[in-house]
Amino acid sequence: MKTDLNFIAYLIYLPIILTLTWYVAHTLFKNSKVFMLDIFRGKEETAYSTNKLFETGFYLLNLGFALLIMEVTYEISDSRSLLEILSAKVGGFAIYLGIMLFFNLYLFFRGRKISKMKTVEIEAVVHD
Repeated sequence: MKTDLNFIAYLIYLPIILTLTWYVAHTLFKNSKVFMLDIFRGKEETAYSTNKLFETGFYLLNLGFALLIMEVTYEISDSRSLLEILSAKVGGFAIYLGIMLFFNLYLFFRGRKISKMKTVEIEAVVHD
């Protein structure tokens, strides 16, 4: 009985992208709590709730994309092809995940900057 290399590729691909997505999301959103607290001026409940919503969206977007690009449209014939296809799929997804990480960091820094600008404006009005 011949083992289907396409199926083996899926069995290798899925745990890798799930682990990679979890690691990036876990690291990003564990460390983004500080930004959220700053953006929401110490309002913990709002900051943590918003952070959790961002995290959920991050998972949905990235896992959805990973599943979308998972398909291998032709028969994998040997182990070399299997490795080459997996490296292209996982490598491409890792690049995409890195871009999403930096995009989220950009949003956090932007939110922090806007929050600080509003704080300065409020302090100026109070002191006048």
